[in-house]
Amino acid sequence: MFGGPFAGFLWIGSGKWAVISLVAISAAGFAICYVGFPVLPGVDLATPASLFSIVVAVLSAALVVPFAGRFKPGRWYSHGASVLVLAFVTSYLAAFVIRSSLFQPFSMPSGSMEPTLELGDYFFVSKAAYGYGRYSAPFGLLPIEGRIWGGVPKRGDVVVFRSQNNSDIDYVKRIIGLPGDRIQMIGGLLHINGTAVKLENIGEYSSEEVQSAKLQRETLPEVISYSVIDLSDNSVGDNTREFLVPAGEYFMLGENRDNSNDSRFQMGTVPYENLVGKAVRLYWNSRGIDYSSRQTLGSPVSK
Repeated sequence: MFGGPFAGFLWIGSGKWAVISLVAISAAGFAICYVGFPVLPGVDLATPASLFSIVVAVLSAALVVPFAGRFKPGRWYSHGASVLVLAFVTSYLAAFVIRSSLFQPFSMPSGSMEPTLELGDYFFVSKAAYGYGRYSAPFGLLPIEGRIWGGVPKRGDVVVFRSQNNSDIDYVKRIIGLPGDRIQMIGGLLHINGTAVKLENIGEYSSEEVQSAKLQRETLPEVISYSVIDLSDNSVGDNTREFLVPAGEYFMLGENRDNSNDSRFQMGTVPYENLVGKAVRLYWNSRGIDYSSRQTLGSPVSK
């Protein structure tokens, strides 16, 4: 049934129940995504989405039909054309508001953030975490200079952003340098303000994209730890000049240090207004990779 229970209740003349059902179905859909879909190799995201649509259609009939005799479909919104228009507009408006102000889904197209994010991961980004700017809404529909209602990004946050030299592509990296920090890589070891960050070898790592790499635990000055991988010694980004992070900008690094286009290279530092949002939670992997131990992205593991 097009529009689900929302359209059904409009059709029988019950605007109140139409709104209630819309809120309930939307909340249920978000809750399911928040919990995450089971990992089934070879099953793409369209399958659970289709199953959810079927459940909504059956639920529409089960909820609306028993109420049909209680209402008289004489209200302006209960006529066929009105139902179709309202269902269409409301669905897209709700999606626009949610994606622009609350949460937006993203997928991981590369292995630059392994092992935190793997190829095929789908995750939610919180739009409210850092407030709202020019890249908060699709197609640049919010002509905002700077940011409004903005929170302060923290070192260690995993973020989605646009770079200064390519504003058409969404990137995903971890914030390493804050405004005023001095950042440098020496022999593959991260230095912040002249002090080496603690780095421990904790094992070996392999995946579909990475045959073999050293798995390491990096611990920031704030005692926030996360895993990084090292593919080889003396790679291009293992030794850099010292970078001074400008005011209002952030230095980004990928966890896959030898295979990440980040602030060490042409991308440079990222202005505050170029942040899209904070990555907070995984809900799917299209390659059937288990993500249960990596699901929460908003709070890096503290030792």
